[in-house]
Amino acid sequence: MRGLGKTRRTRRTGLTRSLLTVGVCTAALAAALTAPAQAHGPGAGHGRGTGPVGGKTPHWELKDSGTDARFRGLSAVSRKTAWLAGAKGTVLRTTDGGANWRNVSPPGAADLEFRDVEAFDGRRAVVLAIGEGEASRVLRTEDGGATWTESFRNTDAKAFYDCMTFFDRRHGLAMSDPVDGKFRILSTGDGGRTWKVLPSDGMPAAQEGEAGFAASGQCLVSSGPRDVWMATGGAARARVLHSADRGLTWTAADTPIPAGDPARGVFALAFRDRTHGIAVGGDYRADQASPRAAAVSGDGGRGWATATTPPPAYRSGVTWLPYSRSSALAVGPTGTDLTTNGGRTWRTLDTGSYDTVDCTPDLACWASGEKGRVARLER
Repeated sequence: MRGLGKTRRTRRTGLTRSLLTVGVCTAALAAALTAPAQAHGPGAGHGRGTGPVGGKTPHWELKDSGTDARFRGLSAVSRKTAWLAGAKGTVLRTTDGGANWRNVSPPGAADLEFRDVEAFDGRRAVVLAIGEGEASRVLRTEDGGATWTESFRNTDAKAFYDCMTFFDRRHGLAMSDPVDGKFRILSTGDGGRTWKVLPSDGMPAAQEGEAGFAASGQCLVSSGPRDVWMATGGAARARVLHSADRGLTWTAADTPIPAGDPARGVFALAFRDRTHGIAVGGDYRADQASPRAAAVSGDGGRGWATATTPPPAYRSGVTWLPYSRSSALAVGPTGTDLTTNGGRTWRTLDTGSYDTVDCTPDLACWASGEKGRVARLER
């Protein structure tokens, strides 16, 4: 067939050029984010600024979601396609970059609280509803939300599911707060069609009062085919648990993010590979300070160090910029922060309210939060 006869050298050259282009774009985005904005006032959350890239600095541009639901669940597929999951059983989907949002909420779900969504493309997605007992459910769609199938309903009154993550299109996990003294892990190997509870033998004992935070869909995250990390709080120490075998066995590590209260701990994690990770959190109460709200790990989560200059307040979501080895965004109710040195220091970019953030392979970043807020990073 035409085009199949290219030499290996030609293919390598094309791949190298593509990767270089992506690297240049990512570096330019990070550089533009750190440049002073001359016309982007604090608190705008969606204003336009001037700067070195085409006369404008990158900025969050609000998209009209057409609803006032709070969206703590976000899965960004591409610059054009994204899914939102939130309060009152609301699920929205866009395929035109946020210009229009289609309400694809599952029928009869108005009493459910969706806090996480994992989308594989514009048609296939899995959503997680949180709550005690049967309020915790997993639903799946294969036709862009036209129809939904409930694939899991929790029947244990002591379980409360918080977050989920997928390693690939087939294998994924969901986590529950401790049941009988240990965090409970739910596993799927068929894209969320069926689920099973994993044995708890390899799970360390939970601390008194320890739990996950269903604040952004990022208290359980994965990187690569087998590694997964879990964020906790509410107990004497805020911890990160790590599994290298898709949730069968776990090790726990303390973090310097303050805990000791049900409102404090690690709320979100992001790992750019199986070694380099960022944790963010603090105290979600608006009248409480959140010192040491971020930490970094360079050894797969075995050890954590406090950020030298952390975000100035509680942060609930975090993500690495695509293909970047050093730049990441963190969001919370009081603003968005950027790091360009792997999480050691952070700088506030915007004071708009967002709960979660996600970036895509085609260099798009999305954020969502209260009162139907959803935005895409624009240049």
